[in-house]
Amino acid sequence: MPRNALPSLIAVLALLLPLSMAHLDTTVNVVVEGVVSCQNCKLHGSWNLDGAIPIPKAKVSVQCRDHKGRVAYYKSVETDSKGYYYAQLDNFKMSHYLLDHPLHACKVKLVSSPNKDCNIPTNINYGMNGAPLSYHNKAVKGTRYEAVIYSAPPLAFRPTKCY
Repeated sequence: MPRNALPSLIAVLALLLPLSMAHLDTTVNVVVEGVVSCQNCKLHGSWNLDGAIPIPKAKVSVQCRDHKGRVAYYKSVETDSKGYYYAQLDNFKMSHYLLDHPLHACKVKLVSSPNKDCNIPTNINYGMNGAPLSYHNKAVKGTRYEAVIYSAPPLAFRPTKCY
């Protein structure tokens, strides 16, 4: 290969990389998981969740913004009987493969608690402002299904009355 061909080859590969990444974005499902609990009254005012009790049927939202700061995706999901949620982001698309990445673009917020004795949102792990996602190399793979799983930190409501 001639010496002057190497910079041209690098330039072509740099142009093709985003296109190949965009193809991957449409074939892999994105999932966000986490838990929602009721904070112990004794720990009210702290971010401590020791003794927290899971809240079934609590609602959280996953909101993603594009690289221009516009809401590009929104989904609300309910927790199961153990306060756990698994939100598959159906039809989630990234227009910019780096800036619109779920780790940078998506946040989870508390929406509501069906527990009338524990329904005051807290900002523990930024549950009111938007909890950031993390990635721990977790994925689910099947013959016709593949999902990359991102985690939100534990979120919590607090009791309506703490004595």
